[in-house]
Amino acid sequence: MPQNYVPIFIFIAFVGVLIPVTLLAAKLVRPDNPSKTKLMPYECGIDPVDRLPWPLHVRYYIVAILFVVFDVRPSFLFPWAVQFQGAGGFRTDRDVIFLLILIVGFIWIWGKGALEWI
Repeated sequence: MPQNYVPIFIFIAFVGVLIPVTLLAAKLVRPDNPSKTKLMPYECGIDPVDRLPWPLHVRYYIVAILFVVFDVRPSFLFPWAVQFQGAGGFRTDRDVIFLLILIVGFIWIWGKGALEWI
């Protein structure tokens, strides 16, 4: 039985050696000449020299959370939908709990008024 795990241990050892070697090679090859301009933060072509000229609304954060909850998370339901006929009782119960969590999140966000766009 332990001989079945030998390829996994070889892969872990290979990755354990490969990661430091590549990081060391990158450090030796790349140029190292930092300047004040290169160390300055850069975002979207605008130099961050002062505060924002406009107020940053929390709405953008809410949109990101809504995307994660209602667009990314339901993608986990696709394998369940494909294998629905062969799923056992525990698996179906787990997926129903997942759906209930999504529905509770939707109702909570709706109650907070996050779905009303300004």
